Amino acid sequence: MPRCRADAGPAMPGCVQKEARVSTKTWSSTAPPGEFRPYVEPQESLAEFSLRAILLGALFGILFGAVSVYVGLRAGLTVSASIPIAVLSISILRAFGRSSILENNIVQTTGSAGESAAAGVIFTMPALIFLGYSLNTEYWRIFFLALLGGTLGVLFMIPLRRQLIVKEHGNLTFPEGTACADVLVAGERGGSFAGRVFWGLGLGGVYTFCMNTLGLWPGQPDYQPKWLPGASMRCTITSEYLGVGYIIGPRVAGFLFAGGVISWLVMMPAMRFFGSLAPNVALYPSTIPIPQMTPDQLWGTYIRPMGAGAVAASGLITLIKTMPTIFSALGAGLKDIRAKQEAMPAMSRTERDLSMKVVVGGSILILLMIWAFLTFKPVPGAQTGVFSNLFAALFIVVFGFLFVTVASRISGLIGNSSNPISGMTIATLMATCAVFLATKWTASAYSVLALTIGGVVCIAAAIAGATSQDLKTGYLVGATPAKQQIALVVGVLVSSLAIGGTLILMNVGLAQYKPVQIALDIGNLPTGVERQDNNYVHEGKTYVLVNAIGSSVVPDGKYLYDPGSKQIEIQWEQGIGSARAAAPQARLMATVINGILNHRLPWRLVFLGVFLVIAIEILGIRSLPFAVGSYISIGTTMAMFAGGVVRWLAEQGREKPAGAESEVSPGSLYSSGLIAAGGVFGLLAIILNLLEDKELSNHVPHWLVVVLRLPWRENFFAGWGQKHMPNLEQAQWFGVLLFVVLAASLFYSARKKLKQS
Repeated sequence: MPRCRADAGPAMPGCVQKEARVSTKTWSSTAPPGEFRPYVEPQESLAEFSLRAILLGALFGILFGAVSVYVGLRAGLTVSASIPIAVLSISILRAFGRSSILENNIVQTTGSAGESAAAGVIFTMPALIFLGYSLNTEYWRIFFLALLGGTLGVLFMIPLRRQLIVKEHGNLTFPEGTACADVLVAGERGGSFAGRVFWGLGLGGVYTFCMNTLGLWPGQPDYQPKWLPGASMRCTITSEYLGVGYIIGPRVAGFLFAGGVISWLVMMPAMRFFGSLAPNVALYPSTIPIPQMTPDQLWGTYIRPMGAGAVAASGLITLIKTMPTIFSALGAGLKDIRAKQEAMPAMSRTERDLSMKVVVGGSILILLMIWAFLTFKPVPGAQTGVFSNLFAALFIVVFGFLFVTVASRISGLIGNSSNPISGMTIATLMATCAVFLATKWTASAYSVLALTIGGVVCIAAAIAGATSQDLKTGYLVGATPAKQQIALVVGVLVSSLAIGGTLILMNVGLAQYKPVQIALDIGNLPTGVERQDNNYVHEGKTYVLVNAIGSSVVPDGKYLYDPGSKQIEIQWEQGIGSARAAAPQARLMATVINGILNHRLPWRLVFLGVFLVIAIEILGIRSLPFAVGSYISIGTTMAMFAGGVVRWLAEQGREKPAGAESEVSPGSLYSSGLIAAGGVFGLLAIILNLLEDKELSNHVPHWLVVVLRLPWRENFFAGWGQKHMPNLEQAQWFGVLLFVVLAASLFYSARKKLKQS
């Protein structure tokens, strides 16, 4: 029988016969170590690293990278993209002729890198905004750091693969990776799951377009009870939050919502009650008396520092709990490297990794590139010395290898979506800032340097978690590890191209200029306020751009000061950091950096959050999801809790295996479509909003202005609801009703069994 080349098509008789035999063999992803055999045996050779697989995987990497940026900035978390990519790959490649299971595995391996790289970027890089720097001109910085951090994560995972994936088979389950292998094998045997994803994508897309773009109903119904001043009961009724809630399940969604309940329905009303005792006194860090504050102001001023303390404490507690795992994995990994080098000539196809020369050489090259980038291309206004940049590069490599090991191990235990990457990043930032503080590196430039260290480590850890899941999938189906590792680097490269652009697009597209009146002596600026641009032009008028961080006079943010009236007249609310893209993790990173280096952290509020988490841990409850829920808006957590409730209802009376519902369930596939729809059509709404910007013609090529007739008429799309459905445009009950209908469609899909073709 002829061997099947990597570029072999269905015309080769030997390949068809071999694939037919493979598709009917007995196989189980959960077989015990002594009995397990990969789906494709090591001696078999099927099409794997083909051009169409890499191109399709790259396309999915760009798409899901952009979607993950959108969803992550809004919801504060991301979910694994491997399974929906695998489902779509099976369907698409089948339309172009028969594909092998190993080709589909390369597609999902390449594409899933986009989601994980996006998570690392959005958790850290938007903190540039909160530290007072511009993000809109930093596309290549984001691309470069995402590429280096992602590649570092892939390289560091190579020497750990055999220990964590092969030797720990049966102990480390890698839930997403195992479920993805089940999907690939089911697709090879004729299972058809793509229709469920497309239904979610289609219905969720129509829902999102009508709500976000046409404005037919409000996207966040809000009830502020007069009998409980300071409280707010709201729900951000998006398709992506509903889908995320279903996938993470009722338990985790319940913990998230419980944190929101404590913050929005307990702490904030208590603050309002006790604040009424001093109705005319502003309590730091606020500049407004508490009785005059809205729920959003209470949340942004007092709850966020408490939530920051809670998230930081829970992340560190999780990290401490995994220290034994860290040391055992490091030791076992080093031993395995030596054994692997000795056995190299006898390795089969399914044991072949990229060589250690690539790992060591690539790591040294990345270290040098980071040093050169920090030295010769610093953030404007954040120049640091040659020695400090070399120190930062070394820190990145050391912390990177440590937390890649941690992230991979934890990912194998609880899954990549539950991996506490933010906690590892906070630990990196606190250690870095402590060293900076001891050496008196406290200028604002070192804040950016600390963020760079934390950002690259975060991206590396996020990629490592996804890489370990992908390598587990490859181990189960019988893929070639070296080809998967190359595919992951390709996925990191292409997704990095989309991540920076999406980040900047959201920051510009969601930005608002709001009129305010704040008296300010520009010649004698208060502590925490600094002048950034003396000639900032907005709508034809020149202002002085000032930035406030930790001031007791001016709330945090960027403002336009009018020299004529001698006061601040406009607040420039950038898209990232606003209610529509809160970026909670990035704000937390900025809070940690700024608080340690500049001593501007409201420590009493932070410690309230710390001790709240300690109490939760004493009760025996996982504190990390609770802490995250206390930090982000209750509108987000309530919508995700609704998705968790739908999953709980769908599981009633249905037989299921011990533990959580399989990731391959019909409800999870439909939810993946809802998440993708929310991201894709949410980004579409932002792009259409940008096309209506009056100043857009000054920033794009003239030919594009002529072809698209820019700018478009204001409210060209958004005004449709107000014009044609004025009674429903502000009808909160109507939005709630449609969200319930969307949830009902998810319940119906979850209860309807998947069909085998």
